[in-house]
Amino acid sequence: MSLSRRALLGTGVALAAVRVEAAGKDAGSPPAGPPADGCGDRMPEIPADKLTDAQKKAAAEFLASRKVPVFGPFVPLLRSPEVMLRATAMGDYLRYRSVLPPKLNELAIIVTARHWSQRYEWGLHQPIALKAGVSPEVAAAVAEGRRPPKLDADEQLVLDFVQELLHNQAVCDETYAAAVRRFGEQGVIDLCGVCGYYTFLAMVLNVARTPIPPNGPALAPFVCGR
Repeated sequence: MSLSRRALLGTGVALAAVRVEAAGKDAGSPPAGPPADGCGDRMPEIPADKLTDAQKKAAAEFLASRKVPVFGPFVPLLRSPEVMLRATAMGDYLRYRSVLPPKLNELAIIVTARHWSQRYEWGLHQPIALKAGVSPEVAAAVAEGRRPPKLDADEQLVLDFVQELLHNQAVCDETYAAAVRRFGEQGVIDLCGVCGYYTFLAMVLNVARTPIPPNGPALAPFVCGR
């Protein structure tokens, strides 16, 4: 029996969230993986007795929606409960209801994570990308900043679109026309949404210095400011 898109993608997120929560309990401290290059977590989990009413409400809504406690980028985002809830809603659409197939969506996510050298985002989504059909060779090339040697036509198009958008802050006419022909205008907007959403999360994670997921795949570290 085939898994639904939500089941396929959600399983990876749920398992990562469980690992993060378990790591925190084992350590007797807020959930945390190894610090990135010695940089401490600037916005760790807020103790339950320190949560405002708005934060408690937002955390409860997150749990009801995602079926896991607040984790990852949503830990720092909880400092602004309304932003966290709206970000969660956007992520729910882009992950589970986008017109783009899961493999292409996850390819766009890991390319964005690599662009921002975002180790948490990579650690969470690289295994999900593999599960969705991205080959290990393609993921390894993205991690190393190389052009993947073997891509199918759709992967090539998504890679071109995302890299142009991230590096040039624009997409050329040829790439745009090819994307519209293949994915339609809604697909193009969904792809822009994925790049924008995971860029936003990468910015939050980099600023907060959120630790990487326990046992997640490694990514070359970014240099943190002192």
